[in-house]
Amino acid sequence: MTNTLWTTLALIGLGTAVGAQDSNSLSIEGESIVTEVAAPAHMENVDTIYSGWRFRSAETQALEMDDFDNPAFVFVEQGMDLWDKVDGAAGKACSSCHENIEDFAGLRTQLPRVDDGELVTMENLINECRTDRMEAEPWKWSKGKMTAMTGLIGVQSRGMPMNVAIDGDAAPFWEKGKELYYTRVGQLDMACSNCHEDNYGMMIRADHLSQGQINGFPTYRLKNAKLNSIHGRFKGCMKNIRATPFKEGGDEFKALELYLASRGQGLSVETPSVRN
Repeated sequence: MTNTLWTTLALIGLGTAVGAQDSNSLSIEGESIVTEVAAPAHMENVDTIYSGWRFRSAETQALEMDDFDNPAFVFVEQGMDLWDKVDGAAGKACSSCHENIEDFAGLRTQLPRVDDGELVTMENLINECRTDRMEAEPWKWSKGKMTAMTGLIGVQSRGMPMNVAIDGDAAPFWEKGKELYYTRVGQLDMACSNCHEDNYGMMIRADHLSQGQINGFPTYRLKNAKLNSIHGRFKGCMKNIRATPFKEGGDEFKALELYLASRGQGLSVETPSVRN
């Protein structure tokens, strides 16, 4: 590790390294959730990937293991209300076209994906339905209505393995995301990889760095007591290293989301997860 990086880590309070918690298995409502698996072939520097759940305290882990205790489900229930709420000039609700929310099982595992040459996320798909079919206003990327709906749709895939496409039409977007992951930015001159690849398991601000997996998003954070979007977390990370964040929903964050999703191939969807 370079002297520059050691200095940077010291500035943000990194401490002694610890590994992902061993002998911890996650079961939610009787369903086994994969939290550790061999790294996908395209990852060059990591042999095993771990869910962020493995780096949390026992108390935080326990919140995710029971839907009744999981505070994220307050927002998922709000998503259910929105699912049946008529909105827009077309006089439609989500349920007007999509009869059963359960039909979205598996969708979360495959996003982002390329549609008609464009990389799209779940938020894009939701807003396309709102504007084109419901003739309603789009929702803001990380606001409560959007995260409630992405939480509701995402939980339908819980327990299924992440499996995004990174070849074919997706390849240039994936390459862009990879480049962003390893590019140093900001006053602290850091890349995503410096924390989540080189130093996962170490202590930072009295917490353990994870591998930065996104299989549990949107995630409920105890820090702000709400569901947090993937791009909202990207934005927060960039601010922490004193960099100017990219736009939520912009090309950069969508490409980074695809790359990070591919780093979690084989981990179970945990939506909605609980993190610090």
